[in-house]
Amino acid sequence: MTDPLDRIAAALERLSPPPPPMVDLCAHPAYVWREGVLDVARGFAPVPLDLLVGIDRQKAALLETLGRLARGHAAHDVLLWGARGTGKSALVKSAVAAVQADADAGLPAGAGLAIVEVFDVRTLPDLFVRLAGVARPFVVFVDDLGFEAPGEARTLRSMLEGGSEPRPNSVRLVVTANRRHLAPRDIAEQESAINPRDAVDDHLALADRFGLSLGFHALDQDGYLAIVAGYAQRYGLAHDPAEAVNWATRRGSRSGRVAWQYVVDLAGRAGRALQ
Repeated sequence: MTDPLDRIAAALERLSPPPPPMVDLCAHPAYVWREGVLDVARGFAPVPLDLLVGIDRQKAALLETLGRLARGHAAHDVLLWGARGTGKSALVKSAVAAVQADADAGLPAGAGLAIVEVFDVRTLPDLFVRLAGVARPFVVFVDDLGFEAPGEARTLRSMLEGGSEPRPNSVRLVVTANRRHLAPRDIAEQESAINPRDAVDDHLALADRFGLSLGFHALDQDGYLAIVAGYAQRYGLAHDPAEAVNWATRRGSRSGRVAWQYVVDLAGRAGRALQ
C-alpha cells in the first residue's frame, strides 16, 4: 500500500513540476528568453552576409559595433529602424554569425559572442541577472519592438540608462522597429492630444538612448531586383526580372522579404528545396 505522504508528494510534483535544467551559457551561439526561461535556440543558421545587398553602410556599422563587443571593448546599444521587410532582423542575426565565425579561431570555446532573443522587454532585468558573471559577451536582441502602453517604453529607457541595477558590461541591446519613435501611432496620438511637445520628446528620448541608430528605407526597383538576382544565383535558379517585378507589384511592396518569397516560389515551381 502506498504511503499517504508519498501520494501527497507525487501530487504536489504534478501541480508544480521541477524547473527546467539550466542551460550552459558558454556552449551555444544563440539562445531564446521566453516567459522567464532561457533556452538554446535550435538551428541558428542565418543567411550569409553577402546575400544582404543594398545595406552596406548599415552592415559595416553593425559589424564594427559587434566586433568591439566580442573583443571586450566599449560598444553601443543599437537601434535598427525603418521600412518593413528591408533586412533589419536578418542583418542582426547574420552579423552576429559573421562575428562568431571571425572570432572562433582566436578565442577559447564558449568565449565568443552569443545572441539572446527576447520576447518581452519587461523581463529584461531578470535576464540581466542570469547573464551577469558569465564570461562571454551577449547581444540581447528584441525584434520588431512595439509597446502596448507608454510605461513599457519608459521601462526600456530606464534599462538603457542603467537603472538601479545596471546591465552587465558584456551585454548590449540590439533592437529592431518599424518607426524610430518606437511607439504605436494610437498611443502617440493620445499623448500628443494632451501635450504634443512632451509626447514627441518622450518617444525620441528612448530612441536617443541607443548609441548607434541605423535607418532602413524602402527599396527602389533596381535594389529589389539585385536582391532577387543574388538569391537566384546562390541557389542556381533561373528567374525573369519582369516576373519578379510583377510579384512585388501584386504584393504592394519591394523589399528583401518579398524578394525571398519570390525565390521560394521559384524553387517550389522548379521542384527544389532551399537549404
